[in-house]
Amino acid sequence: MKTVKQVMAALKKCGSEQTRKTYIKHGAPDDIFGVKVADLKVIGKQIKGNQSLACDLYATGNSDAMYLAGLVVDGGQLTKRELQAWVKAAGWTWLSEYTVPWVAAESAYGRDLALKWIDAKQESIACSGWNTYAGIMAMTEDDDLDLDEIRALLNRVVSEIDTAANRVRFTMNGFVIAVGSYVKPLLKDAKRAAKAIGVVSVDVGDTACRVPLATQVIQKAETAGRVGKKRKTVKC
Repeated sequence: MKTVKQVMAALKKCGSEQTRKTYIKHGAPDDIFGVKVADLKVIGKQIKGNQSLACDLYATGNSDAMYLAGLVVDGGQLTKRELQAWVKAAGWTWLSEYTVPWVAAESAYGRDLALKWIDAKQESIACSGWNTYAGIMAMTEDDDLDLDEIRALLNRVVSEIDTAANRVRFTMNGFVIAVGSYVKPLLKDAKRAAKAIGVVSVDVGDTACRVPLATQVIQKAETAGRVGKKRKTVKC
């Protein structure tokens, strides 16, 4: 597959009504095909390395194609302007909390954009900001991280999470978990923050999704000896 038309045809063929309904419950637009992630990864392998095609797929506005683009694109090759366009176009959680943060975290502009997006009034963009920073921490060696900045962000979560927008609360909680899981020098700080925020209430709509309890997730990582172990990519 070398063209957008060919990829879109493959996506439409792989879509199912049952999966489509599930995605819509999670906030997806009605025009989604409903392609399972496993099938998206199969298609992704066929177009791997085709940066321009990936960008064109994201520009279609079709959520299946946009998620696929995030799997294929090299975030390190995207410009700041392109990343800004991606975050503005991410209309629901699948894209704003996963696809955009994946590629932004790979970019040289990731940290600056994460901090900018965290301050955004638009809920979806703020979510992208918190998850982008979480992705950066997961892939960056501790010596190359700004620990004071991360500590300040932890304090911000503790002070603001109760009044933050619905999905922002979810990503703030995830940020605390990411610090505790990936930034070993800040494990104690993350555990304190996790204890302070406790059970985080998020309206997940008519879905079976649950908000992970940060204290439990961090403790599990610590018990398993995984704290501080970095990842090559946060894409999944």
